[in-house]
Amino acid sequence: MSVLLVGISHRSAPVAMLEKVAITDADRPKLIDRMLASSHISEAMIVSTCNRVEIYAVVDAFHGGLADVGELLTAHSGLPMPELTRHAYVRYSEAAAEHLFAVASGLDSMVVGEQQVLSQIRSAYTTADAQQAIGRTLHELSQQALRVGKRVHSETGIDRAGASVVSVALDRAATVLGPLAGRTAAVVGAGAMGGLSVAHLSRAGIDEILVVNRTIERAERLAATAESHGVKARAYELSRLGEALVSADVVITCTGAVGSVVTLADAHNALSHRERRTGRPLVFCDLGLPRDVDHAVAGLPGVTVIDIETLQRDPAAGAAADDTAAARAIVADELAKYLAGQRMAEVTPTVAALRQRAAEVVEAELLRLDSRLPGLADPARDEVARTVRRVVDKLLHAPTVRVKQLATTPGGDSYAEALRELFELKPGAAQAVAAPMEISRAEHNGAGWMGLDGDVALADDFTPGSHDDEQERST
Repeated sequence: MSVLLVGISHRSAPVAMLEKVAITDADRPKLIDRMLASSHISEAMIVSTCNRVEIYAVVDAFHGGLADVGELLTAHSGLPMPELTRHAYVRYSEAAAEHLFAVASGLDSMVVGEQQVLSQIRSAYTTADAQQAIGRTLHELSQQALRVGKRVHSETGIDRAGASVVSVALDRAATVLGPLAGRTAAVVGAGAMGGLSVAHLSRAGIDEILVVNRTIERAERLAATAESHGVKARAYELSRLGEALVSADVVITCTGAVGSVVTLADAHNALSHRERRTGRPLVFCDLGLPRDVDHAVAGLPGVTVIDIETLQRDPAAGAAADDTAAARAIVADELAKYLAGQRMAEVTPTVAALRQRAAEVVEAELLRLDSRLPGLADPARDEVARTVRRVVDKLLHAPTVRVKQLATTPGGDSYAEALRELFELKPGAAQAVAAPMEISRAEHNGAGWMGLDGDVALADDFTPGSHDDEQERST
C-alpha cells in the first residue's frame, strides 16, 4: 500500500479553475466517504485551502486509485476530464511524502513561508480521522509533515517575507490607501482566516474592525478578540453587510462560500453613500476560494480588488533565497529519515517471522529430545533448552540487525525478500512487508504521464474506469 497524491494548486491552475475544484468543509466528509467506498483506497485525507486542493489516498494499485480519485474530482468540479488533467499533478510514494513536507514547510505556498498551512493540514487530518479514514500510513505521514513544518519555521527565517496571504494583501491595500492606522476595516467571515485578518489589522494600527458573519455569535466572538487587542470592534450579521461596506476603507473577505458574497449592487450602493460622506477609495482583499467578491466590482470607480490571482504575482510572496534553501535542506533531511524509518518498519515483520520460525524449530527439537531421553532431569533439560536458544539467538543476531540497517537504504527491501526466500517464511509475513509499488519511468513515458516537475502527472490514462486549523467555511 502506497500514498497517492492528486492535487491542483495556484502553481498548476488559474484561479477560475481552483474555484471550480474548491472543496468546502461541508463537502469534505462526503468526498472522503466516497473514496473509502473504492476497492482501491483504504485511507484518505483532503487538504483544501484558499489556493490548493490535494487528495492523499493510500492505494493498493496506482492506476486503480488514480482512476477513482479522478472520477471523484471530475464529478465534484463538473470539469471535463481533459481540462482537469491539464492542470492537475500527481505524486506517488516517496514523491507524495516529499510534497506534503514541502507544503507543511510553506515552500509551496503562495506566500512562501506562511504558517497557516500547518493548521490546515492539521484540520484535514482531524476531519479524516473523525471519519475513521486515517490508518497507520497517513497518520505517520501527516504527523511527520507537521513536525517538519514546525522545524522549518523554528530553524529558518523562511517566514520573514510575510506571515500569511493576509499580510501581503494588506501591504497591497496600503499602497492604495496609504497607512492603515486610523482607518476602518471590515472582515467578512469569522473563521480561522478571519481571525488571522483581525490579528494583522490590529498590528497595523487599524482604528475599528467591523466583523460580518452569517452567524452573529461567531462575529461577536471575533469582535471581542479584536477588542482584547485594544481595537474598537462591532459585529454584524451578513444581512447588514451593506452597512459595514459604507463605513469601511478596506474589506477582507474570507468566507469560502459558494457564489459571490459581495455583489455588484452591494459595492455600488456602498460607493454611492460613501461619495456623499467621504469620497475615500474602497479596497477589497478577496481571500476566498471560490472568490467572495463579484468580478464586476473591480470595474467600479474608486474600487480596488486584490484577490488570490493578484497576490500570485506579488514579489513579496517569495522568501529570501538563503532561507528557502535552508528550508529545502531540512525537508530533504527529514524525508530521508522518514523513508528510512518506513523501510525499517516494513522489514520488521520479516525479522519477527524469522525469529518465530527459529523459536518453532527450537521447540520442535526440544520435544524430540524429550521423546528420546524421557528420563532427562528437569535441570539438565532446562540447561539444554537455554543453550539451544542462545545458539539460535547468536546466529540470528547479526543477520537481523544487518537486514534492518540495509532496509533503510534504497532497494533495501530486497534483503528482506532474500530472508523470506531463504527461510521459507510464511506468506503472510511476506505480504506484511511488501515494498511500496514503484512505477517505471518507461511505463509512464509511453502513456504520456510526464508531469509538472518530472513526476508522474495526469494525462490520457486518467479516465474513469482505467485501472490501476484552516479557513473555516463560516458564513
